[in-house]
Amino acid sequence: MDFKVYEHKTQYYETDQMGIIHHSNYIRWFEEARSDMLEQLGIGYAYMEKLGIVSPVLSVSAEYKSMTRYGDTVRIIASVEQFDGVRLHLTYRIEDKETGELRATGESRHCFLYQGHPISLKRRFPRVQELLESCL
Repeated sequence: MDFKVYEHKTQYYETDQMGIIHHSNYIRWFEEARSDMLEQLGIGYAYMEKLGIVSPVLSVSAEYKSMTRYGDTVRIIASVEQFDGVRLHLTYRIEDKETGELRATGESRHCFLYQGHPISLKRRFPRVQELLESCL
């Protein structure tokens, strides 16, 4: 499935004392892009939570390549790397919108829980399973 790329215009409050975007914001941007991707699939967090599904983050990491400054707009490309019905592994690429320069890469890993217990989406929520598989 082709997704519209998520864009984020940097804000002043995201900068650090050196006038560049603080590293912690990249992790937030990963979440914004992930949420947007799920919304585009029709299975955003609000929808999944109505079904009783939650998807906690198991791990997240980022590798910083170049500085992003206040006023820049970045494009965040989220991609499903792996999905087995229980666990989801996403990768991220953050690029400067104007220049295409790579700002950061990263990944996050998630699982799916129903009523606090791991679930197989294939058995319990096959439509959610199908939509996520369409991203592979």
